[in-house]
Amino acid sequence: MALADTRQHESNGSRDAWYAVWTQSHYENIVAQQLSAKGFAAFLPEMSLWSKRGGQQRLIRVQMFPGYLFVRDAMDKASYIEILKARGVVKVLEDGWSRLTPVPDAEIDALQQVVGADVPVFPHANLAKGDRVQVTEGPLTGLEGIFLHDKTTKGRLVLNVELLGRSVAVEVDCTAVTTKR
Repeated sequence: MALADTRQHESNGSRDAWYAVWTQSHYENIVAQQLSAKGFAAFLPEMSLWSKRGGQQRLIRVQMFPGYLFVRDAMDKASYIEILKARGVVKVLEDGWSRLTPVPDAEIDALQQVVGADVPVFPHANLAKGDRVQVTEGPLTGLEGIFLHDKTTKGRLVLNVELLGRSVAVEVDCTAVTTKR
């Protein structure tokens, strides 16, 4: 799914931010289309996975975070209600009972860079510990994440979306990362 307009701008005195929207199972594309049609900037990151069906393996596109997508908006009451009206929306993620929690721009920027780089992406368990690294060369230059070393010359850079409690990992060359302090 393509990313809608991602410009930051002032709207009614409040700044646009990214929010995670929880959807019913398999409704991510439908919700993204509905929200885009209503003028919201919707981002539904996808990745390619090998699937074996009918005895044949083929590459399929799947959501990086099944059941979730991201919407950028200043999120006033009217916007919030419009999002909730979309068929398939369960809720906008929040911290506590009544305070919406924005997803940090840096996390969304990193996901957008990975999607645009067209590199292999792997689902990965969310991590709390590990080395924070920055990619220094290649299509992912500048990305920061947690590095896991799992092959002699390759490793995985884990990108967390803390609000969702989920992560994805991309394969990177061990020589293309430096430790971030």
